[in-house]
Amino acid sequence: MGKFILKEITNTNIIKELDNIGFDKSYQFKAQEKYCYKNLKIFSLNVAQANILKQTALTVGADCAVHREVITGKIDHSDVILGGSYSQLRKIAEKLKFQPFSLKELSEEILRQLRQVKTETKIVGILNITENSFSDGGKYNDSISAIEHLHELLKDGADIIDIGAESTKPGAEEIPANIQLAKILPLLKQNAVFSIDTRNSAVAEECLKNGAKIINDVSGLKFDSNMADVIAKYNATVVIQHSINRQNKGNNVKPNPNIVDDVYLDIYKQIEYAKSKGIENIIIDVGIGFDKTWEDNFMLFNRLDEFKSFGYPVMLGISRKSFLNLNNNEERDIFTTALNTIAIEHCIDYIRVHNVKMHRKLIDIYKKDLL
Repeated sequence: MGKFILKEITNTNIIKELDNIGFDKSYQFKAQEKYCYKNLKIFSLNVAQANILKQTALTVGADCAVHREVITGKIDHSDVILGGSYSQLRKIAEKLKFQPFSLKELSEEILRQLRQVKTETKIVGILNITENSFSDGGKYNDSISAIEHLHELLKDGADIIDIGAESTKPGAEEIPANIQLAKILPLLKQNAVFSIDTRNSAVAEECLKNGAKIINDVSGLKFDSNMADVIAKYNATVVIQHSINRQNKGNNVKPNPNIVDDVYLDIYKQIEYAKSKGIENIIIDVGIGFDKTWEDNFMLFNRLDEFKSFGYPVMLGISRKSFLNLNNNEERDIFTTALNTIAIEHCIDYIRVHNVKMHRKLIDIYKKDLL
């Protein structure tokens, strides 16, 4: 017998791989769940819940890691990591439906995590109409140049135009609502889908009255206590971005080894707050570049897929940000596009960018590669 030839399969399209080896087409869809794997971190289960979950996982050949003191009862709660194939996790969820301690609700959450929905990445074109933006401050500060650039962004392929009239870079001054609105409102007369980059509820309300559909709040609804009510009133979409909201202290931030979980739990809290106010349409943004170190930013970037667990669209905003540590916009656009290639491959729902033309070409090339 000759040498065996083995190759790891990294192609996420396992149905195509099954088809390539001549696997029965009528069973491909069902069989794929045996070859797709997922690890789920579940926060703060009580001891009874953790023990039942672990034993249930073992019955289907999967596993569940728990705190070492769960078995002794010396702790009250434990985070757990449940891992297995989609097929195994589905069986676990079905078994949990008949267990006590609210595990039926956990069953429903596990099943939700198994729903595979792939989306095409949409481009959000950035239109800064500020005097002090870190990237293009003052360039589109008057209405004529702003409208010209708006049309350029649309021509280049932007799906949404995100307008900001107040810089959120560290140390930037707060801009009064009337000044922001004087710059924004003339632009809303143009034919486009508009997102408004503001923390101010008065700005948000007036823009929503005039046709804007999305409010991009970099504070994650923490800055203005009226913001959530305004967004709910107009049934608008909110981008909830993670931000520590400590008045832009900039470089006073130290690396956080638990940055992913900390950001995840903070966004979860803000999602629950938004829902309690009646907001239904939510997009999340991990807030790369906001109150985070270089290491934090890249850890979040490399684990963006984890934030899909909320079940809401994910937006990524890395365009021309200082953490790229580059000298000019041309270089920043190149590296932004390189990083966003990874985001597109991972089906991140929205990428917020300055150079729309470059990213539209990238998406078009990527779509052709999938045909």
